[in-house]
Amino acid sequence: MKKFFEFAERGTSYKTETLAGITTFLSIAYILIVNPIILSQSGMDHGAVFTATALTAIIGTLLMGILANFPIAIAPSMGLNSFFTFTVCIGMGIDWQVTLTGVFVAGIIFLILSLFKIREKIINIIPSDLKFAIASGIGFFITFVGLKNGGIIVGNPDTFVAIGDLTSPMTLLAILGIFLTIIMLVKGINGGIFYAMVITTIVGMLFGKIEVPSSIVGSIPSLEPTFGVVFGHLDEIFTAEILTVIFTFLIVAFFDTAGALIGLTSQAGMMKDNKIPNIGKGLLADSAAGVIGAVLGTSTPATSVESSAGIAVGGKTGFTSVVIAACFVVALFFSPLVSVISVEVTSAALIIVGALMAMEIRRINWTKLEIVIPAFLTIIMMPLTSSVVIGIGLGFVLYPICLIAQKRAKEVHPIMYVLCLLFLLYFAFIV
Repeated sequence: MKKFFEFAERGTSYKTETLAGITTFLSIAYILIVNPIILSQSGMDHGAVFTATALTAIIGTLLMGILANFPIAIAPSMGLNSFFTFTVCIGMGIDWQVTLTGVFVAGIIFLILSLFKIREKIINIIPSDLKFAIASGIGFFITFVGLKNGGIIVGNPDTFVAIGDLTSPMTLLAILGIFLTIIMLVKGINGGIFYAMVITTIVGMLFGKIEVPSSIVGSIPSLEPTFGVVFGHLDEIFTAEILTVIFTFLIVAFFDTAGALIGLTSQAGMMKDNKIPNIGKGLLADSAAGVIGAVLGTSTPATSVESSAGIAVGGKTGFTSVVIAACFVVALFFSPLVSVISVEVTSAALIIVGALMAMEIRRINWTKLEIVIPAFLTIIMMPLTSSVVIGIGLGFVLYPICLIAQKRAKEVHPIMYVLCLLFLLYFAFIV
């Protein structure tokens, strides 16, 4: 096992990898609660979506760990499940069965692009400065999410965001988690993020702010209402509306995953010479999960940025992913126990890990204006728009424009021009 996952080469151990896996799982376990709530509003069966969410995460994460040897989780994307329900099903009035079929078709296209290594080539030609910008931008983004989840920042009609009620019990719990995490990390305690989350949960229970589960074991809901539904609606996707939906799933999922993989592998120290070893296998795992998830009955999965919490604890190999998958298996049977994990408890991990990811900003060449402008806007637009894709898109549009203005058009890879055009179309007709 140690040899297969290259423990010696990557300087890790079973203890470290196990702690990392549990930490990532605790950071992403909310998806088991939130995804069924969101998708059920489209008319899907809540219980079936719960089971499909867990099984998709188990299979996708195992593939990521075993095929690519990455310490990364795959789970249904929060942005795309909202797009699925509120934009397509409710907003456009398209039945969830047809929308899910669109997800399935997008997954098949992803799988083909991965098998022919087209996705891998696109990621490899992204300029290194933009890759560092993407990684640090995701750091700012997940810190923003963590601050919001903890109630430390809130919406404000005048200033857009403002400081929250810091005397609120749940916000105080989030702040406690932040302090505990910081103290443990600066003291060099391995697994500090995980320990802080456990302590915060226990404190919340002691003060009655986190519900103590009334039971430990729960039954696994049936998949029957959603399993295989996509095969009965393939003839309904050939309309302008559905093809637009499929294109949107493709663009958002493609660059969500690309951005997350760049950021996470950079954080884990895997990127070498502007390339990510085994990236092709990682993309294959991600695209296979997309097809499987649609068949089971959930919206598009993606590489989870919450994996950064486990990487920060020391996860460096695919064994971390195996542990994450095992935790999802346990969660299928122990759903009442998982349900007590609140977003306030996990907010500290996101905030601090975001800071760690933002360290990649130091590797950007800040002395050249043609690099500074696209890199800075890539970073800043991720948290401001709550979209990794929009941040990446602006960078991909501005980078070739800046070099063209300097009469250096030949230095830009032809694929970057294609991506620039695609994002211009995306901003014009979809965003």
